[in-house]
Amino acid sequence: MQKAFKNRWVKTGAQAVALTALIFGLVSFVGANKTVAVTVDGQTRSVQAYGKTVAEMLASADIEVAAGDRVSPALDAAVDDGSTITLNRNKSVDVSIDGIDRVVHTTGLTVADVLNQLDVGDSADVSTGPQLELAALKSPLEISTQKTLQLTVDGKTRRLTTTEPTVGQALEDAGVDLGSDDELSVAPDTEVKDGHEVVIVRVKTTTKTVTETVDHGVEKTSDNDLERGKTKTVTAGKDGVRTLTYRITTHDGHEVSRKLVEKKVTTDPVDAEIAVGTKKPEKKEEPKKAQESTGGTTASAGGVSATWKALAQCESGGNWSINTGNGYYGGLQFSQSSWLGAGGGKYASLPNQASPAEQVAVAEKLRASGGWGHWPACSSKLGLR
Repeated sequence: MQKAFKNRWVKTGAQAVALTALIFGLVSFVGANKTVAVTVDGQTRSVQAYGKTVAEMLASADIEVAAGDRVSPALDAAVDDGSTITLNRNKSVDVSIDGIDRVVHTTGLTVADVLNQLDVGDSADVSTGPQLELAALKSPLEISTQKTLQLTVDGKTRRLTTTEPTVGQALEDAGVDLGSDDELSVAPDTEVKDGHEVVIVRVKTTTKTVTETVDHGVEKTSDNDLERGKTKTVTAGKDGVRTLTYRITTHDGHEVSRKLVEKKVTTDPVDAEIAVGTKKPEKKEEPKKAQESTGGTTASAGGVSATWKALAQCESGGNWSINTGNGYYGGLQFSQSSWLGAGGGKYASLPNQASPAEQVAVAEKLRASGGWGHWPACSSKLGLR
């Protein structure tokens, strides 16, 4: 009886120990099982698993962590029930900055995160809104940073800030008009660089019309009724008018070229008609003198003294009508200016057209004002001075 009781106690004790172990194991299991909030790239879910660290909890939930991913807290950090684990995946984003393509690796979630990572500033021009999630980005992210141009136009220099990629687009965005003939110091499609100097030269082409005088000509006709050496105006001359049209090009208001594009006579000139007398004047007999004031003897014809004949012989070989084309005329070789200056024009327009007596009369006036020095060589040769 005692033996049976003893066996029953042993059996009961063994069952109690097993039950105690089972209860302890269950308590241990329940104590190791935790519920945590896991947020992956902004998406949160509840994960129930057992594990002491972040790495164990993520592994229990079949969440893999790749190189470059960012985990908070750290993978080796202890995890308590109700903790929050944040995992941001490493992403590759195609970016074009001022026309230069590159790949940006980021654990950010939105375009704004990429912009902050690149430190491009709030003034940059971005192809999409900063709040757009990277998961929704379907094309490369285009970014134009702000740059400053030094623009000289209309005689003034100013600073122009722009996010446009080319000079032409920057000018258009700034409201700078560029005429079809204006000259730009760089090509419009030139990529904008910070500090770039750009000059616009305003080019204008205008036409200008001016007039100038067309001198009238002179037509001479012989008049047998008019005494030789005299002239008469038959028709008065009148100058004409010529119109000239120029094409003028200016750069910033300064003329750089002028081209004659049209020339025409708008008013024809009228030539003057001058009658030149050819009638020989009547000869006047000069009183004969026993001796000229020059000391010579009176000539037998025309009242020309022997002194003047001798001087004419020396000057022209005695040929009173000579015109050799050397600018000197007649027997005493007058220049036309001397002839006209001494009043010879009343006899004839040229000395060789006047009679010997008329030539001597003019010569006497010259001798009275300047002596025999008007004929230096021959007067010395004849001993007249």
